[in-house]
Amino acid sequence: MKRAIIIVLDSLGIGEMPDAARYGDEGSNTLGNITRAIKDKSWYRLENLTGMGLGHIDGIDYIEKVDDPSASFGRLSEKSKGKDTTTGHWEIAGIVLERPFPTYPDGFPKEVIEAFEKAIGRKCLGNYPASGTEIIEKLGKEHMETGFPIVYTSADSVFQIAAHESIIPIDELYDMCEKARSILTGEHAVGRVIARPFEGEPGSFRRTERRKDFSLKPIRKTVLDYAKEQGFEVRAVGKIEDIFAGSGITHAVHINGNMDGVDKTIEWIREDFKGILFTNLVDFDMLYGHRNNTEGYARAIEDFDRRLPEITGAMKDEDILIITADHGCDPTTESTDHSREYTPLLICGKPIKKGVNLHTREGFSDIAATVAEYLGVKAEIEGKSFLKDISL
Repeated sequence: MKRAIIIVLDSLGIGEMPDAARYGDEGSNTLGNITRAIKDKSWYRLENLTGMGLGHIDGIDYIEKVDDPSASFGRLSEKSKGKDTTTGHWEIAGIVLERPFPTYPDGFPKEVIEAFEKAIGRKCLGNYPASGTEIIEKLGKEHMETGFPIVYTSADSVFQIAAHESIIPIDELYDMCEKARSILTGEHAVGRVIARPFEGEPGSFRRTERRKDFSLKPIRKTVLDYAKEQGFEVRAVGKIEDIFAGSGITHAVHINGNMDGVDKTIEWIREDFKGILFTNLVDFDMLYGHRNNTEGYARAIEDFDRRLPEITGAMKDEDILIITADHGCDPTTESTDHSREYTPLLICGKPIKKGVNLHTREGFSDIAATVAEYLGVKAEIEGKSFLKDISL
């Protein structure tokens, strides 16, 4: 009963790509800069990732090499034009985008905002790029007084709507997002509309866990769709269901933080099914990368590393585990946005050779091609399988 388990450590890039300057990301190296910044290595050890061969990946000279890596390893280039969550995950699943999703460094145009305000029957506040925590501190009081939702974006292709849960109930906020999603099509087809609920009082606002992403449906079939059509289960943990707008998913569960995501991943690994288990652990990006919290990010990596033996210990004989990322988000740089970086590739399981260096692969989509070949899924997707290089 073959299964492919994919775990995305959201934003854990491992060094700038050759075209990083075009994205304003020269010098970005999420894992490298975090590792160099942490002076006290007594707790930041990453023993299990190191044991898998993390330090053997091309370009990583800041993590020690081991004599007998327990996994095969490499790094991935992103073929698609972009550095956002949707682009990265779609490519992991076999779609390469030739054109990036639209972004709005000056806010959304008048026709978009007017259409949105007409659809929801009220004005909105903001409409400029901002940090989510900063904009609710700045505009939260006015929002509570007027009932107008806060609209903002970032360097990514997102239309974000923030609202206090006591002013705009969560179901109403989700309905606003659905209306925005229906408006944002064609040239304004942003990757995601995101509900950003918060609570608290002015000066002490805090975002709640009822965030929800309203993504575009993938522009063509992914390995998830093909697997589902051919009788496999596709189980999604975290925001995977949202990123793919439910397409190709047979079961989904949302999570409350990284460790809850690990718990739910392990629970499903212990069950009997054939197919794909696809997990996103978003805290690295959402809580630490975007907030330039270097120590918090480092501790989150260490937390995941500590849980790795539980994950691999739950795996069955025909399971393969792929650990990767979808972009970078270097907390040590001035930017609070994603960065154009290589991503790590670690693959293990009883059917997988140990210590094979796959070097630099040409696209994230090589994961999709490899998963399809391993499961025997017939799929017309991007990517080149590396299965023959790592199979016992």
